[in-house]
Amino acid sequence: MSNFDKFKTEPIVVFGAGSIGERHIRNLWQLGFRNITIFRQRNLPFRDIADAKVTVIKTWEEVDKLKPIAAIITSPTSFHTSQTIECVKRNIHVLVEKPLSNTTEDFQELKNIIENRSAFVYVGYMMRFHPLIAKAKQIIDSKEYGDVISMQSKWAEYLPDWHPWEDYRTSYAAQKRLGGGVALTLSHEIDVCNFLANSKVRTSFIQKNYKSKLEIDVESGADILIKYENESTSNIHLNFYEKCKERFLRIVLDDASLIFDYFNSTLTIKTNFQDDIVLTENDFDRNDMFVEQTKYFFSKLDCFTFEESLQQIENSEQIIKICNNGIQS
Repeated sequence: MSNFDKFKTEPIVVFGAGSIGERHIRNLWQLGFRNITIFRQRNLPFRDIADAKVTVIKTWEEVDKLKPIAAIITSPTSFHTSQTIECVKRNIHVLVEKPLSNTTEDFQELKNIIENRSAFVYVGYMMRFHPLIAKAKQIIDSKEYGDVISMQSKWAEYLPDWHPWEDYRTSYAAQKRLGGGVALTLSHEIDVCNFLANSKVRTSFIQKNYKSKLEIDVESGADILIKYENESTSNIHLNFYEKCKERFLRIVLDDASLIFDYFNSTLTIKTNFQDDIVLTENDFDRNDMFVEQTKYFFSKLDCFTFEESLQQIENSEQIIKICNNGIQS
């Protein structure tokens, strides 16, 4: 029996049922959760929830009657913090999709509420559950090749290709009012660099690009420079406009470089004293990261601390500041 089996009959609420919401519904059902309720305002048909059986509600009064043990928040970014606050007030544990918000203005309220409630909050930066990122983290922490000096990351993927079944112009990623923009939407890369740096951010700078022909009211490109307190740096490029997709991370250590190629599922260790070592994940499925993240979240419900939830909020606060205006020392 897994350490979260006892929660499988408890009520779980999923806020929002877009593509990411439906993914969470399918994964919950696959993991054996059988009491799933969807909180949504629009009564649209589901596109793909496989065999999952769900109930739909529309009001917080219905949430109160349901008394869910946990919520998974997948609504547009601009609703994340307010829905998280309402859940935490009710002592509902929260797995909230990244980013936690598009602004930090309600974060102090959330921190104050968490301090006085018994709810765990976890922000869904699921790239931390990629097996090759986990391997890179293991290599870095072992100091086998020395310390991290710098990182260079790129994620370029054409926005209209993301969800071919919908008009990209109506997606949350394309709209300022919903918390879109390439920096926040693709902020996984910022989180991964911060995670691997093993240090707090000292300063950051962001340059946003609005030049593409995409019909969106947010930036379609961003170049981000980060300096950490341990003197390492990261250089991150993100864009919605490049039609030949590319996603990689190069980590330069004292005695080696680690090169992570997302689309080819490889992590290459390059040195000047041995042949390249290429680690692969041939059977990698993107959904595995979401499943592992969900399992981790539910495994923490009996053993979380206030400090862990606070750390999640502070990490997210830092990322949002980086995406919006940068961080000055």
